Amino acid sequence: MTMQFAAMPDDNGYFGEYGGQLIPPELKAIMDDINTAYEEVSQTEAFQSELQQLFADYVGRPSPIFHASRLSSKIGGAQIHLKREDLNHTGAHKINHCLGEALLAKHMGKTKVLAETGAGQHGVALATACALVGIDCEIHMGAIDVAKEHPNVTKMKILGCKLITVDSGTRTLKDAVDSAFQAYLEDPFNTIYAIGSVVGPHPFPKMVRDFQSVVGREARAQFLEKHNKLPEIVMACVGGGSNAIGLFTEFLPDEAVRMIGVEPAGKGLDTPDHAATLTKGSKGAIHGFECYNLQDENGEPLPVYSIASGLDYPGVGPQHCYLKDIGRVEYVAIDDKECLDAFMELSRVEGIIPALESAHAVAHAMKIAKDMPVDANILINLSGRGDKDADFVADKLGL
Repeated sequence: MTMQFAAMPDDNGYFGEYGGQLIPPELKAIMDDINTAYEEVSQTEAFQSELQQLFADYVGRPSPIFHASRLSSKIGGAQIHLKREDLNHTGAHKINHCLGEALLAKHMGKTKVLAETGAGQHGVALATACALVGIDCEIHMGAIDVAKEHPNVTKMKILGCKLITVDSGTRTLKDAVDSAFQAYLEDPFNTIYAIGSVVGPHPFPKMVRDFQSVVGREARAQFLEKHNKLPEIVMACVGGGSNAIGLFTEFLPDEAVRMIGVEPAGKGLDTPDHAATLTKGSKGAIHGFECYNLQDENGEPLPVYSIASGLDYPGVGPQHCYLKDIGRVEYVAIDDKECLDAFMELSRVEGIIPALESAHAVAHAMKIAKDMPVDANILINLSGRGDKDADFVADKLGL
């Protein structure tokens, strides 16, 4: 890997001018302890051996790459391939970093893991990991998302986690993060905050990226073995950005590989009802770090919206901001209608029901594939399955 990418973040947690630790001194000391523990523990043979065994025997890694040949044929043009993170235990990529965070908490002697969740996939994955390692788990979730993502709420309760419904603010992901951080500040010594994406103060953007990079390592090796070349394009949806950075990291040095992150345009970029942070945002601070975010004239985070609960966050991972600025990754936006169309098309043409989050990436692939050569390849990180969204979509479309 080129040093341009391998050396990031710097010792202060910055990717270029994004990231850092914009937090009180007492919390900075705790975050630095987490970073030190992570750097020491994660590199030990015992930690890596346990994590790799769980990836194989518990998660079901490596996840396969599926050629969506019927969808590709119907659209015409480039061939569409899916990295099947939806087949992981718990149904999404989130289990990759949740196992890492839960194991780290255990090695640090913590007694509880705290987190937020939007669509519930991070909450389910973390509750699962905590049940596995035998540590208490508390999840904060916006009231709107609790109602919308009922299947995941039920799973979290079955798995034994304490679920906190957040009724403040917009009652969605941003407010769940606020609530969980407040709870964390009440007892940061016995608790570890397991952030659900590549956001928040250092070292979380680095830690979550590192745990998720297994996706890209597998995908690059699998694609080379099967096709004897790399895909022309790799693509993933972007909310906070964990599944995208997990796929992108291993491909960063491959200059011929085009990378595209797909944000939620919601009801339209010309309306306030979207969460296209990199497309429409500006640099600012949120939740202890600097990034592009959607903010008002006073620098306060704006209310955001997406049909996909896991994408409606007003900020984004600092490494994505850096990659946008240097032009290594393109960021585009897909609206609700395009997302729903892709959700139904993949379901009915390939028999794969995607998460609404992942359907944003599928939609953009469908949009651009038809204008590419038939021997070109697009690899999508299908980051989650749509079980959690099925009832919502059925009601939305009158099915």
